[in-house]
Amino acid sequence: MQPVELRQWKLRKSQPTVTQVGQLANDLHLQDLTAQVLLLRGVTTAEQGIEFLQAGLSALPDPDLLPDMGIACARLEQALVQGEKIAVHGDYDVDGITGCTLLVETLRAMGGNVGYHIPLRLKDGYGLSAAAIHQAKEDGCALIVSVDCGVSALAEAELAAELGLDLIITDHHQPPDELPICLALINPHLLKNKFPWKELSGVGVAFFLLVGLRRQLRENNYFVTREEPDLRQGLDLVALGTIADIVPLGGVNRILVRSGLQLLESGVRPGIAALKRVADVKKVSSGVVGFRLAPRLNAAGRLEDAALGVKLLLGEDPQEIDPLAELLDGFNRERQKIEQQTLTEAIALVEEQNQPERYSIVLASENWHSGVIGIVASRLVERYHRPTILIALEEGRGKGSARSISGFNLYEALKESAAPLSGFGGHAMAAGLSVLEENLESFVAAFERTAINHLTSDDLLPVAYHDGEVSLSSFTLQLLRELETLNPYGAGNSQPAFVSRNCRALSPRILGDKHLKFDVEQDGFRVGCIAFGQAEYFDQLNGEIDLLYRPGINQWRGQESVQLQVVDICTSDCGDND
Repeated sequence: MQPVELRQWKLRKSQPTVTQVGQLANDLHLQDLTAQVLLLRGVTTAEQGIEFLQAGLSALPDPDLLPDMGIACARLEQALVQGEKIAVHGDYDVDGITGCTLLVETLRAMGGNVGYHIPLRLKDGYGLSAAAIHQAKEDGCALIVSVDCGVSALAEAELAAELGLDLIITDHHQPPDELPICLALINPHLLKNKFPWKELSGVGVAFFLLVGLRRQLRENNYFVTREEPDLRQGLDLVALGTIADIVPLGGVNRILVRSGLQLLESGVRPGIAALKRVADVKKVSSGVVGFRLAPRLNAAGRLEDAALGVKLLLGEDPQEIDPLAELLDGFNRERQKIEQQTLTEAIALVEEQNQPERYSIVLASENWHSGVIGIVASRLVERYHRPTILIALEEGRGKGSARSISGFNLYEALKESAAPLSGFGGHAMAAGLSVLEENLESFVAAFERTAINHLTSDDLLPVAYHDGEVSLSSFTLQLLRELETLNPYGAGNSQPAFVSRNCRALSPRILGDKHLKFDVEQDGFRVGCIAFGQAEYFDQLNGEIDLLYRPGINQWRGQESVQLQVVDICTSDCGDND
């Protein structure tokens, strides 16, 4: 199997009419190109446009629309009023770390006696830990609240009940056919859910639990004698976990992340400020969160103890926080080395097998660290555009991480191929599994059959979506500033991308052996371009080319200019591949 080099260029949706573009542009006082971008994201009315652009917290839905919200809030109120000890059980990824931090911090601010547990990836594995439940009982806890885990924890929920512990599960993963029996199960994917936005992150579900709880406490005059916490101050954690978990940044998530990014930018939380320093972050965006801040928090859980991330985010003393941030930065550098080694080995395995006819990739090795295989699976998806599963083997048992391509629901695929598995869980695009080594061969065959049944050969060709064909002269600094109001970008709200054809590259040069920098000219209009990781295209820049790119504003020595970040390059003789 060789890397996929060709990509289809496709408009995100059907081309809106000139009338539709003009009407929305007029209603929202926008330029036509910005209106077209909104239409291609499903914003078709002025009301929807205002909601999208303003994304105010007042537009958030009622938390009581989530399942079992009233039951959970009543039990938490009882715990707070009676001084019962509460145990928060998080998960070892950024979503679980931030969700745990948010619950602990806010419940403590409400006067709660709250402890927390984050499982060790290599020792405990994913999900609710039986050992942690026993420990909560020994510590005198009466109530356990999970975040970002628990919807599949049948045995653990039963254990909590046997020990006399009330269990509130907050989760956002796909629920299995059989649900755990517990006091309250809050998950927007449950059939009885009435919440209008299902694609919440784990920390997002936790946030709405706190919104519901605060309202109930207000109604019962709980805050008459104590200070009421400002839940907006936790939105930095919500933004961090939501972006890191790659849930769609539309609807409710867009509102939460937009407000949270402002807090992340200001760095009011000491732990975030320290993390920004070690990551050399000057300005925060969703991309910076996803590629600079989140990986450093994730590295703790991948290689060591994710509880270090909670300790950093809860901390206030610089003498404790700064060394912690440095430690996480060091873990991240170590993670990058292990990841690169694993990627090299995985690519060698794929190409040694030389099976271009396969619709999926499933690889296993005793050499691999279970903390990085998810990242490496994502790299293989980018390289080969196949649903990919990497499995780390140890003493006959395998822990796997899976990543998917558009149109292939991983959770449903694993459900269909589950007979050889010991367990699985996750989302449409990312999932985890466990399998005995003796069952590995049958699972590989079953998963490949599922992929063949649900994918076509066309699905294996990656698609680069764009927002229309435009001339380079369309881009002014004023237009680009207007397009920036569509932030935050991320899953479900990609940064606007456009196509310009019959261009000519000028003065191309290679930067750092990997990147291309050149100017591009079309009909006498010239603009600078940067193409990250595309040095191999250097020899194709002699004749006319078509470009797919994301326009932005480049700042250099106090001057601003239009710059195109090139996504893909096609020589003009390849024809129209839109």
